[in-house]
Amino acid sequence: MSYVPTLKKIYAEQAVAALVKSRGYKNKHEVPKITKIVVNTGIDAEADKNQIADVQRDLAQITGQKPILTKSKKAISNFKLREGQIVGCCATLRGNNMWEFFYRLLAVALPAIRDFRGVSSKLDGQGNYNLGITDHSIFPEINLENIKKHMGLDITIVTTAETDDEGRELLRLLGMPFRRSEPAKTHLA
Repeated sequence: MSYVPTLKKIYAEQAVAALVKSRGYKNKHEVPKITKIVVNTGIDAEADKNQIADVQRDLAQITGQKPILTKSKKAISNFKLREGQIVGCCATLRGNNMWEFFYRLLAVALPAIRDFRGVSSKLDGQGNYNLGITDHSIFPEINLENIKKHMGLDITIVTTAETDDEGRELLRLLGMPFRRSEPAKTHLA
């Protein structure tokens, strides 16, 4: 018997049934699912090879796979950027690696954020979710003694949901800690 990640079990056993019941799907294959998670970070244009190697190492520790380096497509003199210069690092997660990363993000990394009150419930209009993290040291895989420069991460969760409501409900059932909407505050004179 092969290993099945915890969050994948929760999706198969609880989220699919709940979505079929609430949305009235006729077939379990109509239920939206997560297809991939893309983790991306930018690298300073004046970064040296050691700094690029550190960013790549840290992203590999966080995602569990070797990230690719992204290069600029054209030169922009105002940003001191040349064509073909390394400007970012990204990893696309699929399968069990994706489910493990998503579980660590929900159970360990997000609760480690100071004064955490939840994430925004806004999706991109096509059922996908984008999350920005300002400091990568919230992940337990990162050794704080080896950090020379803190970096931010962009995390994109790509789903097969056709609407934002479907995507939001899928992520909520998987444990995404969405921020509760607060009533508007009025200022009385």
